[in-house]
Amino acid sequence: MKYTCLLALLAIARAGLAQTPAAPAAATDAPGLAGLWQGPLSIPGGSLPVAFAVQQPAANKLIATLDLPARRMSRLPVSVTLKGDSVVFFAAKANCRYACVLANGGQELRGTWVQPGLRVPLALRRAAVQPAGAGATAAAPVATTYHIEAVTVTSPAGNVALAGTLSIPDGPGPFPAAVLLSDMGGQDRDARQGRYRLFADIATSMARQGIAVLRLDDRGVGQSGGDSRQATTADLVRDAQAALSYLRVRSSIDPARTGFIGHGEGGNVALLAAAQPQPPSFVVGLAAAGLGGLELLAAQAEPATPADTARAGVARRQALADIAAKAKELRASGSNSAQIDTYVAQQTLKLRSAERKQAEAMLKFRRAMFEIVRQTANREQAQAIVANMLRQRYPEQDAALTRSRVEGLTTPWYRYYLTFDPQPTLAQVQCPVLLLNGTDDAEVNAATNLTALEKGLKTNKRVTTRRLPGVQHWFQTPAAELIPNADGTVDPVVSAAMLDAVRDWVLGLSRQ
Repeated sequence: MKYTCLLALLAIARAGLAQTPAAPAAATDAPGLAGLWQGPLSIPGGSLPVAFAVQQPAANKLIATLDLPARRMSRLPVSVTLKGDSVVFFAAKANCRYACVLANGGQELRGTWVQPGLRVPLALRRAAVQPAGAGATAAAPVATTYHIEAVTVTSPAGNVALAGTLSIPDGPGPFPAAVLLSDMGGQDRDARQGRYRLFADIATSMARQGIAVLRLDDRGVGQSGGDSRQATTADLVRDAQAALSYLRVRSSIDPARTGFIGHGEGGNVALLAAAQPQPPSFVVGLAAAGLGGLELLAAQAEPATPADTARAGVARRQALADIAAKAKELRASGSNSAQIDTYVAQQTLKLRSAERKQAEAMLKFRRAMFEIVRQTANREQAQAIVANMLRQRYPEQDAALTRSRVEGLTTPWYRYYLTFDPQPTLAQVQCPVLLLNGTDDAEVNAATNLTALEKGLKTNKRVTTRRLPGVQHWFQTPAAELIPNADGTVDPVVSAAMLDAVRDWVLGLSRQ
């Protein structure tokens, strides 16, 4: 049993990232409670770090959030209630409660943590926050409440109406703000991938930290007009500029602190827009490409059906089984351990060499196919050649699947992107830029693409780059760092390291 109650708490905490924050309690004044409180929560078999961040914006208003940093769970909203000398933190959706009192001269909270199946003492100490420049990292900004509005932005590229959601912190503002720009392919405003919603999580996190966020359905997706397959990257730049202009005329938004947060191709769209007149105040690129479109797409894995994947897995397992069986035969025939180890090492090396050659052949095939698409001006002619190439390489592939792929490879967007080179315009980008890439990104290699972007942006003295260990293209927390569900599965959770890096950097710009 893996602590069912704690698992339930964490699962709800993850879901809570995308919910509207709980309304703060109508509390009376509580001098000394505001601040960051940290300590270990005892659980069977160990402990889990816990932190409450408390803000008191007014005498009768308390706002708090709950962090479980060891498991990358953060900013879960909780209510705060004062009962005599006691303080009660309560997360209604998680059904967890911490009743405590101030102790040790206001430097400690001492009390009891209660949730179904777990009731343990918990002591939290006030975290010391050193002045800026003292060499310490300041506590994370305390969360606030926010509200959302349905908006429509009209892009001048085809006069297309783009529907979306604006998340705005509560209060008079004006607030810094960002437009979220999606990766290639039609994405909805949440950048939904199954149960995972990257943009919804970013918007929720940023809005709670005082940054307004606008996210839009891509062309032809959700409530937006147009067709993403017919739009080019240049059209997407004009969509982004229209969204930025919309934000800059809002009274609650600071036009001098309004920029882009782009994922994948969206990061490149943001950089292209930053090289134009009336650039954004900042750009955050999440897995933006530094290589040209053809090279980037060619380096990605060839699409495969579940049957293809299964056959490849069976073939590899069979090859390994054959090596093991032969090693067993050698042992039975009297070969010594050194001879057997040498045989296994040689055969394993051959297997890896064969796999490497297959990957190289695949790269060569994809490059050749994309060159045909790029260089053949007549779309029907390009489709005929590409269809023939696919039939020769995949003779057993369903004809309808081949036709669908040919259509996709020859859309206006795809043909344009194959000619795209991010380098020529990078020198014109002079606004602050933050570039984040995950080290486990299989689609946009962090090393090659960040290096290329850094080279192109070398004249910009306000560029920050970071590689996030264990994070993949969709910026999810590594599964190894999450507590599994009761059935062994792990719910996808947005990377707290990415959220914190973006938040701290954007708010840092606001203080400059």
